[in-house]
Formats: sequence, structure tokens, C-alpha cells
Amino acid sequence: MTREYSFKADVDGVRLDKFVGERCPELSRTNARELIEEGLITVNDKAAKPSLKLKPGDKISVVIPPAPRPDLEAENIPLKIIYEDDDVLLVDKPAGLAVHPAPGHPSHTLVNAVLNYLPSLAGDDDSLRPGIVHRLDKDTSGLILIAKNRVAQANLSAQFKNRAVKKTYLALVKGKLTPQQGIIEAAIGRDRRYRQRMAVVSKGREARTEYRVIKYYGNHTLLEIKPETGRTHQIRVHLAAIGFPVAGDAAYGLKSPRFPRQFLHAGKIAFRLPSTGEFVEFESPLPQDLQKVLKEI
Repeated sequence: MTREYSFKADVDGVRLDKFVGERCPELSRTNARELIEEGLITVNDKAAKPSLKLKPGDKISVVIPPAPRPDLEAENIPLKIIYEDDDVLLVDKPAGLAVHPAPGHPSHTLVNAVLNYLPSLAGDDDSLRPGIVHRLDKDTSGLILIAKNRVAQANLSAQFKNRAVKKTYLALVKGKLTPQQGIIEAAIGRDRRYRQRMAVVSKGREARTEYRVIKYYGNHTLLEIKPETGRTHQIRVHLAAIGFPVAGDAAYGLKSPRFPRQFLHAGKIAFRLPSTGEFVEFESPLPQDLQKVLKEI
């Protein structure tokens, strides 16, 4: 799907590629430069160079063409199925498995595994994410819902939009977090310095995370986390912002040989079954690799 944006410059002397890279969260400065060179970004309805210095009032038009869709292939990757009916597939995703193809991992994802299990989803036109209604980070383990048909996908997507789906995570953070329960409320948006990361920013999207201390382990704290919103990397960003990054999180904290990956697990999910409207809850125990970490510390 082609996306179009229009901006009026409110700065003086800033390069065009830099300006577009900052105003369009889905584009890096390099992406912006490529679109400018292809004539898809114009200034005052005229082609421009990436190095053009903008003046206040300049009209910038941006056209982002759809990314080419690689052919999705079914792959025989084992799925740990927690629940299934005619509409819903609930899977316990292992850490290390990306949810859908993206730059850096074009295959061997949860989507490829699901297509092998549900060949009927192969005809879905929703590019790289057939059946996907929410996501987990590649190195986060736990429960993820898959819609088996378009009606169920619309139903589940609406539940997520209305915040009717209740998710609970387990996270181990570095430091002794006090008070023992609280709410982190801070807007989240793209980090302007590091485009692959998110950050607490004044003009970001509202984000709210509730936490409760389960147990202290030396200089670490095991938390129960209930995100009330679903922003990208929300739990990791919020905990890092208050000075208690998720243990083993190399992006928002520090990588440590003690932790094989970030200590974050989607342990519970509750939602209404699209078929009956019944409110159900499912649970996934802490994986063995994280249990081992707790014993060691």
C-alpha cells in the first residue's frame, strides 16, 4: 500500500534528507535519501537533492511505495500450541523466533511455521503478516494469538484496539525496584538518534505500564508486568526509562554473559473467543532458560 505524507518546514537550514528521516518514523535518513533520488520526495512540487537546505514554509511531499513482497514459504518449524478452535490458534513462541519476516530475517519466522500448519492462510493478501493480530519481540518468549480467518482477525484486532485483551508478562530487571507496585506513564516514539529503537519522547504515543514486584533476587527484581497499551518495545523502554532495564536487554540496557537473552516472558493472555464471546485466560510457565537464570542468581 502506497503511503503519502505532506509537511511544511518549520526549520531553517536543515537538510531535506535529515528532515524527512526525522518526520517519518518508518524511514531512516538513508531511506529518505533514496526516495529523494527517485523523485518520490519533492519540495514545493519540484525535484530536489538530499542536501537541499530547507526554509520555513517549504512544502515537502513524500510518497512511500509499498515494499516488494517476498514469497512467503511454509516451513516445517514445530509449534507449541496451547489452544485451538475454528477461529483462533494460541501459540507459545520460543525466544529467538521472529514473528514475521523483516530485513535481517526473511524466513524461519512464526509466520512461516503457521503457514505450514495452516496452509489456508497462504492466500491472505496481508503481505507478510497473515493471521497476525499482535507481536512479540524476537527474543521475548510466550503467548501469541493467531487468527485463522478474516472474521476472527477483525474481531481480535478490535479487542486489541479497545484494550479488551489482557496480557501479563514476567520480567527480571537489574536493581532493587521500589515502590513494590506502580504505574509507568510516559509517551513512546521513535528514538531520533537511533532509528531502530524506541524512546520516551514528549510527542510520542501515550503508553501506560503497570508493574508489581514478585520477588527480589540479590540486585535484581522479578516483576509482573501488565501493559495497558501496546506500543513497540513498551515494557523494555519504560523500565529502562525509570532506571531498571530488563536484564539481558542489549538494546535498552546492558548485555551480560549471565543472561542468554532478555528476561521477558509473555506468561498470560485473556481475551474473548470470537466464536462465542466467552472470556478465557491462558498461561505459559516460565521457560527453562529463564528458570535456570533465577536459580543461578
